[in-house]
Amino acid sequence: MSVDPSEGDLARFVVDGPDGPFVMLNLLRFNEGGRERYAEYARRFRELVADRYGVTTVYAGDGGAPLVAGSGSGWDAVLLVAYPDRAAFGRMVADPDYQQIAHLRASALAETVLQPTQPWGRPRPGA
Repeated sequence: MSVDPSEGDLARFVVDGPDGPFVMLNLLRFNEGGRERYAEYARRFRELVADRYGVTTVYAGDGGAPLVAGSGSGWDAVLLVAYPDRAAFGRMVADPDYQQIAHLRASALAETVLQPTQPWGRPRPGA
């Protein structure tokens, strides 16, 4: 399973979604030793690109045993990351500085979910 969006998925994400700020839900399942690699990725991400693209971490925490979920549905960590818009996200992942650290994230993760969210009350795409 890939832990990064394909070029086509990323292109659709940037142009098909609503304009404006959004929060990306990140569900993370680490490879062995991945938590430390992800911590290094997060540190370098903050240093190199976060401010440049207006990215802020809203919440980062360890996952616990799910209260309600199917078997094997627990995650090692959960992050909520705010972006100014989808175009900024697209520019960020294409940035050469980001590309230099992306391997840390990819090698850290066995599985992930990246799900954009928007506040209730804003029109949903396609609605």
